[in-house]
Amino acid sequence: MRITSATIVSDLPLSNRYDQFLMQFIYRVGGLMLLILTMFVAIQAQVATSSPTETPYLVQGVSDTMAYGLGRSVKITGTVKNGAIALGGDVIVEGTVEGDVAAIGGSVIQLEGSRIGGDVIVIGGSYQPGRVPNRAASSTTIMYAGYEQELRNMMRNPTEMIRPQLSARYVGLRLLAVLFWFVVSVVLTAALPGTISQGIARLQLTTLRVAIIGFVASAIIGAGVPFSLHYFPTPLSALIGLSAFLLILVAGLFGRVVIYAATGRWLQRKLLPFGRNSESVALLMGTSFWVALSSLPYIWPLVIAVMIVTGLGLALTARYRLGWGRSHPSFISPRP
Repeated sequence: MRITSATIVSDLPLSNRYDQFLMQFIYRVGGLMLLILTMFVAIQAQVATSSPTETPYLVQGVSDTMAYGLGRSVKITGTVKNGAIALGGDVIVEGTVEGDVAAIGGSVIQLEGSRIGGDVIVIGGSYQPGRVPNRAASSTTIMYAGYEQELRNMMRNPTEMIRPQLSARYVGLRLLAVLFWFVVSVVLTAALPGTISQGIARLQLTTLRVAIIGFVASAIIGAGVPFSLHYFPTPLSALIGLSAFLLILVAGLFGRVVIYAATGRWLQRKLLPFGRNSESVALLMGTSFWVALSSLPYIWPLVIAVMIVTGLGLALTARYRLGWGRSHPSFISPRP
């Protein structure tokens, strides 16, 4: 008898071990959501009762190290020999800076009588020199003035990067994301039904192995691409970088659809146990679940990372047999 992936999926929609794994996952996510909401309310209350004040970091005398400010401005009245940088604030030069001066989410303000010996780099701000700026002849100025307030807020409150602001625009984008990934999932499932079924069965039967392979692949890509860019010739490093990008793109697309389909089938079986199962309804439920999960504050980077790692594992194990050298006699019964 020839055993196909469709037979395995029909005989075993979801194993008991997979059911327990998902139930434990949902319970833990629910508890984490409750904890995050509590922390969010406490943080918002603290922010509402506090009154932020702008106190620049003052540098006087002679400093042999770099002057920097994180979430605040830097004012230099003395001499700094190793440059200055401000993240989320301004660099106000009233004295002398021998090295480079940079500001991200702020401006570089050079007052009359001051001197900057190196380059000036401004991202999200402007360079405001005096009437006759005292600069070295070989120095350059790099400036990008867009998104000043956004970068300033991001540098002063890094949690904004993982805490999306709830608004009508944000909700609309989430709904568009559900529609987009639902259409992509339907098209890919219709085009590659056997491949998607094999991916679902492999995810159900060998979840841990898929996750380990995906994690190892992510670590290799994360360390190998920068290494190749630094040490290999440009054509070879460009080829390695392009190959890694295409692998992540294909794995992300294929892995998302498999995860959406597997989750949707489980949700459909748990929430809609009656009636005839629909593949479209399962895809819609799975897509909505993961898009909603990836929209939660603070934990959405972890959700995206899990999906990328799982997608890489599924893509790299696509050519393996479902049993991976093992048989599952308790799951598959021979047919006459």
